[in-house]
Amino acid sequence: MSQIDSKIPEGPLAEKWTNYKAHQKLVNPANKRKLSIIVVGTGLAGASAAASLGEMGFHVINFCIQDSPRRAHSIAAQGGINAAKNYQNDGDCVYRLFYDTIKGGDYRAREANVYRLAEVSANIIDQCVAQGVPFAREYGGMLANRSFGGVQVSRTFYAKGQTGQQLLLGAYSSLMKEVNRGTVELHTRTEMEDIVIIDGRARGIIAKNLVTGKLERYSAHAVCLATGGYGNTYFLSTNAMGCNCTAALQAYRKGAYFANPCFVQIHPTCIPVHGDKQSKLTLMSESLRNDGRIWVPKKLEDAKKLQRGEIKGRDIPEEDRDYYLERRYPAFGNLVPRDVASRAAKERTDKGYGVNNTGLAVFLDFSEAFQRLGRDVVDQRYGNLFDMYQEITDVDPHDNPMMIFPAIHYTMGGLWVDYELQTSIKGLFALGECNFSDHGANRLGASALMQGLSDGYFVIPYTLQNYLSDQITVPLYSTDRPEFEEAEKGVEAEMQRLMNTKFHDQSVDSIHKKLYGIMWNYVGMARNKEGLEKALKMLKDIRVEFDEHVRIPGSREGLNVELDKAIHLRDFITMGELIAYDALNRNESCGGHFREESQTEDGEAKRDDENYMYVACWKYNGSDETAPELLKEDLNYQYIKVQTRNYKS
Repeated sequence: MSQIDSKIPEGPLAEKWTNYKAHQKLVNPANKRKLSIIVVGTGLAGASAAASLGEMGFHVINFCIQDSPRRAHSIAAQGGINAAKNYQNDGDCVYRLFYDTIKGGDYRAREANVYRLAEVSANIIDQCVAQGVPFAREYGGMLANRSFGGVQVSRTFYAKGQTGQQLLLGAYSSLMKEVNRGTVELHTRTEMEDIVIIDGRARGIIAKNLVTGKLERYSAHAVCLATGGYGNTYFLSTNAMGCNCTAALQAYRKGAYFANPCFVQIHPTCIPVHGDKQSKLTLMSESLRNDGRIWVPKKLEDAKKLQRGEIKGRDIPEEDRDYYLERRYPAFGNLVPRDVASRAAKERTDKGYGVNNTGLAVFLDFSEAFQRLGRDVVDQRYGNLFDMYQEITDVDPHDNPMMIFPAIHYTMGGLWVDYELQTSIKGLFALGECNFSDHGANRLGASALMQGLSDGYFVIPYTLQNYLSDQITVPLYSTDRPEFEEAEKGVEAEMQRLMNTKFHDQSVDSIHKKLYGIMWNYVGMARNKEGLEKALKMLKDIRVEFDEHVRIPGSREGLNVELDKAIHLRDFITMGELIAYDALNRNESCGGHFREESQTEDGEAKRDDENYMYVACWKYNGSDETAPELLKEDLNYQYIKVQTRNYKS
């Protein structure tokens, strides 16, 4: 028996969303003007939600930690956005996109949410084309498609290697139109620090002006969080340095369940770590795996020569190259899902076949594509990605194969939400990567942009209206109420605590790097019971070290980037513990979560459907130092057959 109500509508899978929309409660245009909605975040999910709700007539208050919504991390997405339009006439359909997403997530996602995502995907493309997003086109003018990992059709729409940027500019233009109309009130360089709960419902937030340092109170009838994931818990990730999980963790502390935190995606196509002075890692788009072939040397002596710099990848003859993904997974080859490709790379480098000076890299080679298609054609598809790689590494991928290695990228876990995207706190909604709902244990490539825009353009305008329909007579609460005052005092006291630690002798980054060492080594690509238990002990020590030693220069007032980073690190430590608790509890391997105790004879992930076919929902127990409580939402698959993932045949 499930302990949690996901509010999945009755009826056949393909009719659930249509029936929901047909029977939802509405708010008439005059009443929409009376209702205020806070949207925290201006990435694809936040900007599309704020623009859509503003256009509907609601009063929207939108917050952005950057100086412009155009700088949201969605801009970094490179490869594309999925949609079941079947332009290639290669067998795609809504059901296949739904099935590929469920299978890619290793059968740990909720059927109804994923089917809705596949169902509205085609509308997203039409919306973005209408906004002027310059998708790549075929010679005849039709939108072009390419393939991504975990699928056997071409359903990914793209704009060279800048898809996220172009989609964000489309959402940004819609957002700024509503700002100009006056329906959206935009606050830049402002960060949410806490949620205000009144009578069990989210009614506002406490925000910090990042320029002046002042705390500000904002009231609304509902709050939507669209603040991204928690990948920067690991310090070195493909996320921008400003990405953080503070908004989500504050919601968790106020009673919102946090779901499946151990489902962290390791992306296989990242520029390898080159030293201990880096602050982030750079992703090379998964789209490169359409034409690039991944390999390592067959001979250990060749790998040693590469590591010593005595030879280059181009010097190794074809017959001495091990295209290990093509060898192990012939049906999908280089386009296996990200978790499968990442573990395969780790297996090869663990055996000593790494190709750079650290031994932690494999080759991504385009020489065959250059011969088959010609350099100009390949450059048209990926040219800016080649330029970026050369700019960072000073190696021309036309002459030598790229070096890549897995890195922390996306987080499938997030705030638990029901079918309406509402958290366990009434009136608090979570959109995009901030929630857990669509990707299970592993996100397929090009599905993050799809989910963010689906939530913002086509889901929240319906489900939030359903919630607000009985809030029309509820007044907008004054920010002078004691609940606002208490929340603001709590935030102020916490910042003063961080400013005045006992020893005040370690920088935020130095402690964050120690956190990275624990998370990557014990809660990273492979996990085991002993390592996770050790990690939890070390994380408690890190918390004590942070609480007593963190040094924040400057003053509490005004611009203080180190104070903001310290607040984020406080939450990353709590997030690290959540990931470890969840990983220790889930004694199975599935998707991005790989327990060494649970694998097949040939090293593949081994699920335990009898004991772990559920969403793990963690409930805050009143203190960061206290272990959270586990609640479960059972996953009952009625429309697909649950089976072991197979990418070999």
